[in-house]
Amino acid sequence: MVFSSILFMFIYLPVVLLLYYISPVRWRNPILFVANMIFYGWGEPVYILLMLVSITINYINGILIGKWRHVDDRKAKTVLVVNVVLNLALLGFFKYYNLFADTLNALPFINLPELNVTLPIGISFYTFQTMSYPIDVYRGDADVQKNYISFGTFVALFPQLIAGPIVRYKDVADQLGFRASSVDQFSSGVERFMIGVAKKVLLANTIGKLWDVYAASCGDLTFVGSWLGAIAFSLQIYFDFAGYSDMAIGLGRMIGFEFLENFNYPYISKSITEFWRRWHMSLGTWFRDYLYIPLGGNRCGKARQILNITIVWAATGIWHGANWTFLIWGLYYAFWLLLEKTFLLKYLNKSRVLGHIYTIAIVALVWPLFKLEDITLAGQYTSAMLGFGANGFIRSDDIYYLCTYAVTIAIGVLACTPLAAKLWHKLPKGFIRVAAPVVILLGLVVSTAYLVDATYNPFLYFNF
Repeated sequence: MVFSSILFMFIYLPVVLLLYYISPVRWRNPILFVANMIFYGWGEPVYILLMLVSITINYINGILIGKWRHVDDRKAKTVLVVNVVLNLALLGFFKYYNLFADTLNALPFINLPELNVTLPIGISFYTFQTMSYPIDVYRGDADVQKNYISFGTFVALFPQLIAGPIVRYKDVADQLGFRASSVDQFSSGVERFMIGVAKKVLLANTIGKLWDVYAASCGDLTFVGSWLGAIAFSLQIYFDFAGYSDMAIGLGRMIGFEFLENFNYPYISKSITEFWRRWHMSLGTWFRDYLYIPLGGNRCGKARQILNITIVWAATGIWHGANWTFLIWGLYYAFWLLLEKTFLLKYLNKSRVLGHIYTIAIVALVWPLFKLEDITLAGQYTSAMLGFGANGFIRSDDIYYLCTYAVTIAIGVLACTPLAAKLWHKLPKGFIRVAAPVVILLGLVVSTAYLVDATYNPFLYFNF
């Protein structure tokens, strides 16, 4: 089920909210638990079983770790290691088996069968979310949750189940026990949800059509056309993913949860280091706290730091998808981050304009590899962007598409900055109180019109 769909917005969500608010407080988590399972199992009901297995494994192991942490550290650590292995085994089988089978089958005398396994939606997100809970219990950062329904509600919470933000148990533990509800919080959630819908439906879906034009002709791109397509996808993936995060945060507020932000205007960054502090922040902090720091982080020699960063970004890349192009994508960022850490950052800090141009260019250059998932096609596209394989500088088609999408691109670029939000909040509060509901209603009407006319508009990160 997709947030930006008629089914979700006008049937599922109103019914869930109605049942939630007319029920006694003690029944709200069970209602959410059932609603979460219906939401997750709508397309593939069989994967509800996988979700329940994941919940049960981490629930039991969390209790065992909490029981033994102060009594027998060896037992607690053993359970923790087993728990991590089980989580990664589930993720590895469903997401990466065919990738490794294909790779190993290239070797002589190996003939592993390919399995017709459908990737469970959101498995990368909820695996990381559940896996962090027993780790935090072992570290003493989180208390043990003994209520299975409450823990299951945390894991499968429908607002952020499919594509994040990756919520850690310790950040919502108190809210699972008690959630204060208010009209202001609910209305703030509706506003944030509609901002996300507008980003997805009006911006991401619209500008994504321009990317589709150029992605379909990787071997026949001009220099200008290749960059126009890459910029289009840069905007599409941002508004698609940030739009989902806005919707998730808004939905969370509607039922009393406060999730951490996941994006902070990444395209205003002046370095790749800053970009990754602003883009998909919940994933970045997860890898920092559960992989980079345990590996030694910055508390070791230069050679080990380089190795740690390389490992983290290789893992970040392959987390995004079961294709070696994602590994290359991750290592690409590792290269630039290491370059900045070594010497480049001090030069970038001398010029905001230069730093900004550099960041946009480096990020846009690798998005085609991320999306195309085919090394040959991605190589053709990137070569055109670098001028090596371009079929000329510009042609009439490029001018046509540039003129056609100029307004959409301009709006998209503006919406990538905090300027619009700052101007809005500078308006008189009385005006905002009157105008906000009108703007939200207008956004709902326009977005609904687009959705009625559309066929299917999944989020890009659903594949991860």
